[in-house]
Amino acid sequence: MYISQAFKIQHDFWRYVVGTMVVIGVNLLGQFPFLIAILLKGDDSVLSMGNDPTAVLNILDKNTTLFFILLPFALSLIALFFIVKFLHKQSITSLTTSRKKIDWKRVFFAFGLWTIITIITIGADYYSSPENYQLNFKLVPFLILALIAFIFIPMQTSVEEYIFRGYLMQGIGTLTKNKWLPLVITSFTFGMLHIANPEVDKLGYIILVYYIGTGFFLGILTLMDEGMELALGFHAANNLISALLVTADWTAFQTHSVFKDISEPTAGFDVLIPILIVYPILLFIFAKKYKWSDWKEKLFGKVTPPTTTVIEEIGVQ
Repeated sequence: MYISQAFKIQHDFWRYVVGTMVVIGVNLLGQFPFLIAILLKGDDSVLSMGNDPTAVLNILDKNTTLFFILLPFALSLIALFFIVKFLHKQSITSLTTSRKKIDWKRVFFAFGLWTIITIITIGADYYSSPENYQLNFKLVPFLILALIAFIFIPMQTSVEEYIFRGYLMQGIGTLTKNKWLPLVITSFTFGMLHIANPEVDKLGYIILVYYIGTGFFLGILTLMDEGMELALGFHAANNLISALLVTADWTAFQTHSVFKDISEPTAGFDVLIPILIVYPILLFIFAKKYKWSDWKEKLFGKVTPPTTTVIEEIGVQ
């Protein structure tokens, strides 16, 4: 099983605490280049922007800002892989999946499925309410955006998945010896970490329901499929395609995308649509394709050590 295989590596819980603190520290250090770039620009107004969380995103060019926003995640991913290899003596494969090797077909299936759904959804909304969109396309800035996005956004989404659906899911699972508690803790923490996003300031705290619900969806994917591949593909598609197609003045990613959403955003019952309708449909599709069974055991069962007690010295693959 995906969580229980962590018993085969150095899984003392203090290692997960130390590893998490190191990743957080690297992420914080990775934010300094953005601050330095702003100060070098000679704009000290950033110090007085506490009431406008999106204002700092407009000081530099959008592509430059996007690069600096994503840089800490790339550094954090590298740091996490080093921690997994040297502190836990674990391979990236066993952090990712219970299969003998990472199933890239699963990653690309989830990526492709959500890409198609996202494009159709945005296209339908544009067709029904064209007044809510403004053409934002400029070839050269868009090509630069695409280069940055295709390299760094998968790293940003991957580090979030590896931390919450991988590292902490396994670490908390080996500590609590069950599956539901790691699912609840990682999903809730994942959602609450988005509390500083500009979207929360604009739409209110109700949007956190969507973030927490998405955390549960990704956690369920991981537990039912005994690996992170589907979660990795879905999350990458969600952020990447959105960044390329639509931007808005009140989002964390303000990009040189194809369109700009100029409507006045509101958050009501529509926040629940992905959680109550879209995500269950996706779970049904994945369940049928990959023949999932025994939902109760996979989501609420106990986490027990493998029969062998030998600690495997597995190198990073």
